[in-house]
Amino acid sequence: MIQLDRVTYTYPHAKLPSLYDISLKISESSFLAVVGPNGSGKSTLCALVAGFIPHHFHGTLQGQVIIDGRDTAATPLSKLVTPQVGFVFQNPFNQLSGAKLTVREEIAFGLENLGVPRSEMSQRVDRVLELFGLTELVHRSPYELSGGEMQRVALASVFVMEPRVLVLDEPTAQLDPWGTRQVFEAIRTLVQNKRVTVIMIEDKSEWIAAFADRLIALHEGRLVLDGSPRTVLTSSHLDEIGVGVSRYTQAARSTQSAGGWPRDLELPATLDQAVAGFKRARKFYEHLG
Repeated sequence: MIQLDRVTYTYPHAKLPSLYDISLKISESSFLAVVGPNGSGKSTLCALVAGFIPHHFHGTLQGQVIIDGRDTAATPLSKLVTPQVGFVFQNPFNQLSGAKLTVREEIAFGLENLGVPRSEMSQRVDRVLELFGLTELVHRSPYELSGGEMQRVALASVFVMEPRVLVLDEPTAQLDPWGTRQVFEAIRTLVQNKRVTVIMIEDKSEWIAAFADRLIALHEGRLVLDGSPRTVLTSSHLDEIGVGVSRYTQAARSTQSAGGWPRDLELPATLDQAVAGFKRARKFYEHLG
């Protein structure tokens, strides 16, 4: 579905590339999470997949980005964006149109521009309103909402377009745990039921471990880790590049160093994994007597 072939990109007037020799294949209907310290190239990777590079940020691009058989550099941006690719920014102020007076109108705005029939438009808007817990806010102005509520409206306005590829740049940064769960569950629904491919920058490791299919880590523009979320999130290499591991991984590592964690047991990245792991470790050593 998505392929990056030896991609190196340098922003205009920059001395060094933001991404170096990135090769990556992302399969259809998968959920790829991206982690890395500030300046590692995460947002640049998202801009590449969304087609903003090289059509908006010109710079110097080497290599190819292919989406569904199309070379993004050779395809007009108008042909890459919705319904092909949807992009959700970290700051909802950059997402909202400013042209609509209510939440419902804001979410329907993109569908209006595509000429979607009113009956279908209403059904799709109703579905995403319920999906993101926005039903009670339909008559409010988007700019009278809290930061978390506004972000959910921004997300819903992209989700409602039903793009084949969804690129999310830290979309839960302003959300509380309840709002974060809503976003991740909505994404899982899209991947499983709508066959949407998701690329998401996110630093909430426990949510990534619970929901993502695959995780990559970037450092100084290079791809340094690629694997299952649990494998990547428990890697000691994350500490070396400045990405902290979860408290559950830290606790298990300490136990492992003291000889209290079985060698064949993978370290945990989430609370559930830690509980299961410590129970197994306890039974193992009780059996040894």
